Amino acid sequence: MSSENPTSGQLSSAWLDISTEVRNPRTLDLDRRTTLGILEALNDEDRIAPEAVRQVLPVMALLVDAAAHAVSGGGRVHYFGAGTSGRLGIIDAAELMPTFNLPEGVVIAHHAGGSAALVRAVENLEDSWDAGIADAADVRAGDVVIGIAASGRTPYVGGALDRARQLNVPTALMTCAENPELGYLADFVLAADTGPEALAGSTRLKAGTAQKMMLNSFSTALMIRLGKTWSNLMVSVLATNEKLRARTVRILMEATGEGEEPCRAALAGADGDLKVALAAMLTGAGPGSSREALAASGGDVRAAVETLTLPDAV
Repeated sequence: MSSENPTSGQLSSAWLDISTEVRNPRTLDLDRRTTLGILEALNDEDRIAPEAVRQVLPVMALLVDAAAHAVSGGGRVHYFGAGTSGRLGIIDAAELMPTFNLPEGVVIAHHAGGSAALVRAVENLEDSWDAGIADAADVRAGDVVIGIAASGRTPYVGGALDRARQLNVPTALMTCAENPELGYLADFVLAADTGPEALAGSTRLKAGTAQKMMLNSFSTALMIRLGKTWSNLMVSVLATNEKLRARTVRILMEATGEGEEPCRAALAGADGDLKVALAAMLTGAGPGSSREALAASGGDVRAAVETLTLPDAV
């Protein structure tokens, strides 16, 4: 945590002290290396990211549990970021809907500058604390707010976290700085310290890799805690094309050990709903009872199966 604890949107200008911005002594000769040597140097630095992320997993586990509690109670998860960090948040949130059939508006990504800044860099917008506050206007009690900032000091992210703190909702900061300046605004600080980049200040490199890993791990664990999986299978997948429809059959075959034809028949009887078909095949219950059990469990297949297999279950 920063010793300065800036307030009212004022952050220090000590960029030279930020680990993601300083020069990397291991790559001072980067422009004199062969092409293969450049790629090897980048890869060597990238290998630091997984171990850095590993160090923050205990804190991430607490964040996942807090987010699962919030979403189970009708709350939402908000990502706030700028530049590469914001784009990674957009990607992670967008992929949850088709992968886990997550309703729109449960995990929401906010990017400084909006959709226009996704394809055209508008870097100055990340300097606005007030823009972060404004974009967080939709945050309400019961939500969780996660700021994503490689440097740990992006004013846009700070504004969003500040607004969230005023609403007394849980806050988190995903960063690659050892001592993030915005840490005082977060209940959960995930500081995956990746150190200086191979190309000084280019946080789209290993810092971006670490942030994507943190986001993927967080959101996947959240979906698992919310009952969106069975074992290690994606049973909430939304089959919107032929490839995904074929995948649902394979998933059902893997989960039940049955052949292709019984699984296709079960899916047809469940109107294509993989969870209903799975619960029915695992318990011998009909599609109607399986659907009711799933509704009662909030879509958690394992909980629905346990209900359906109770001695007095209908």
